[in-house]
Amino acid sequence: MEKRIETAWLLEFYGPLLTGRQRELLAMYCDEDLSLTEIAAQEDISRQGVYDAVHRAQRQLDDYEKRLGLLARYRRMTDGLGQCRKILETVCATQGSEEALAQAKRTIEALLADEEGQNGI
Repeated sequence: MEKRIETAWLLEFYGPLLTGRQRELLAMYCDEDLSLTEIAAQEDISRQGVYDAVHRAQRQLDDYEKRLGLLARYRRMTDGLGQCRKILETVCATQGSEEALAQAKRTIEALLADEEGQNGI
């Protein structure tokens, strides 16, 4: 199940780089949670044909992520921003802790530095 979820995330990021048919079959497999047999019956093709198309598309998505790393970068950014939110919630609860504000600033600066490093800026 985790592979399907990971593939669904990759499909969101790199789906436009696949063919329309690959996107369609992969969306049925990941988003609609249909089995290969169900997709084959619905699309009037063989189960092996669905298997080949789905796994070829998954390999392409994995290759795009290895080369571009957009999903990994997105996850780093959202994790870092989640940490900032928790820090800022602490600040609100303690009514302005200077250390918490400094920690939030460091986290944001680290995210920005990472982003700039990724983009070659």
